[in-house]
Amino acid sequence: MRHIVSLEKAYAKWKDRGAVFVDCRFALGQPQSGADAYVTEHIPGAFYLDLEKDLSAPKREDGAGGRHPLPDVDELADKLSRIGITKGRCVVAYDDQGGAMASRLWWLLAYMGHDEACILDGGFASWKQAGHPTASGAEETPTVDTRFVPQVRRDWLVTAEDIAAKREKIESGKVVLLDSREDSRYRGIAEPIDKVAGHIPGARHLFWKANLDAEGRYRSVKEQMKRFEPYQGAEEIIVYCGSGVTACPNVLALREVGFTNVKLYAGSWSDWISDASRPVVMGEK
Repeated sequence: MRHIVSLEKAYAKWKDRGAVFVDCRFALGQPQSGADAYVTEHIPGAFYLDLEKDLSAPKREDGAGGRHPLPDVDELADKLSRIGITKGRCVVAYDDQGGAMASRLWWLLAYMGHDEACILDGGFASWKQAGHPTASGAEETPTVDTRFVPQVRRDWLVTAEDIAAKREKIESGKVVLLDSREDSRYRGIAEPIDKVAGHIPGARHLFWKANLDAEGRYRSVKEQMKRFEPYQGAEEIIVYCGSGVTACPNVLALREVGFTNVKLYAGSWSDWISDASRPVVMGEK
């Protein structure tokens, strides 16, 4: 199954009731805005999952795990079950942030063994622009007899300790470490969110929004393959960002064009700097 679904195909699935639609809109610094936007207007039948309440665990006081730690697998499985997501059921996630939040749900589902998930290319804005129906208020939770059973893929995930252990391979290029944040944050020129600026030693820069074209849709496979050509032949590709959210679009894009050795450092930069003994690099390299 492809990880990015066109508006036309998503609409066909919606008409045929062939998928569970999930609204993932969320704005950092405005935690209620996504839920409010959903109540105001959403794709009919779609359910809302909140980045911080549903798709993340509470932050730890010591910062370990980062600003958006991964949620408890069993708790998330319960929430997925309640909205009708079970084995074999297609999921279409959408947002209005270029797929950043929807990709977080896609990654979590894949990590938990559910391959029948994708994100809506162009997000909710494309749905509205096409004149497709919308609804307001909350949706009635379906009655389901089956439960989402996680089959966790631990090999999709790496930790800070894993990265430290791969230092020599990262330096040699056998393992590619990709930083998905804005260039100014990668270089350490500006850091508006986290307490320490810079990047992990050996990381290359791959801004997640570069996956999108001028209309906010994902670039073609041909374009993406050209962008990702430098990573061909790598033993492993590890992707991170500030808190493990906007790294997910890069993971998705790489897997969409055929890379199978892509992993997420879920804690990302905010986890890395929670331990002052870990090295930090400023500038391009």
